[in-house]
Amino acid sequence: MLSILRFAIVIIYSILISVFGCIYCLFSPRNPRHVATFGHLFGRLSPVFGLKVELRRPEGADNYPNAIYIANHQNNYDMITAAKMVQPTTVTVGKKSLLWIPFFGQLYWLTGNLLIDRENRASAHGTISKMIAQFKKKRISFWMFPEGTRSRGRGLLPFKTGAFHAAITAGVPIIPIVVSNTHDKIKLNRLHNGHVIIEMLPPVDTAAFATLSARKLATHCRELMSAKLDELNAEVAAREAADKRGGK
Repeated sequence: MLSILRFAIVIIYSILISVFGCIYCLFSPRNPRHVATFGHLFGRLSPVFGLKVELRRPEGADNYPNAIYIANHQNNYDMITAAKMVQPTTVTVGKKSLLWIPFFGQLYWLTGNLLIDRENRASAHGTISKMIAQFKKKRISFWMFPEGTRSRGRGLLPFKTGAFHAAITAGVPIIPIVVSNTHDKIKLNRLHNGHVIIEMLPPVDTAAFATLSARKLATHCRELMSAKLDELNAEVAAREAADKRGGK
């Protein structure tokens, strides 16, 4: 019964936000400020799934310059967890097929996100060029999932280098964001589904990698994120164990 109730709430809420968002965005279409606004609104669904989400940002994060944010990509629940961390004037780079999701796909495009055809290498390279051009014209950042696909419990997958090529070429920092494990964590018929910690790491200066390679930068960032992911998962496990002991 609880799963049916949750499903109904999520569907109704998502349709309302998407329809309202499309109308709202028509007054200033493709404005990058819309992405954070509606990302945070979808993030409000996390309590519906029984999750306690904690956000951690470095001091001064609100004043970061143009950057590329990278995050681990686990499953569809990233929409209610990682979406909470999207910074103002940050747009995401998503697959072109998202456009065909009723209501949400149209909102995704109208808010200013970039769509990429991952099967078309020329299109993918063209998107990177667009990103670099946007960096030079206005205050904007990009959010990317360097794994390229959902990990679905397989740990942190190998990183593709597109985001890192763009950062080096544009001369902007990489800012890693790590979300603690959500794979098999959410049981729709369970009232409480525990803790999720989302932590933004300090910016990685890409200037030091300009004479090296995007692959070395990708490897460095993956090592940082992997270590942080292990740390967050251990902290969450300890907290949830303490909660169980306290509930006895």
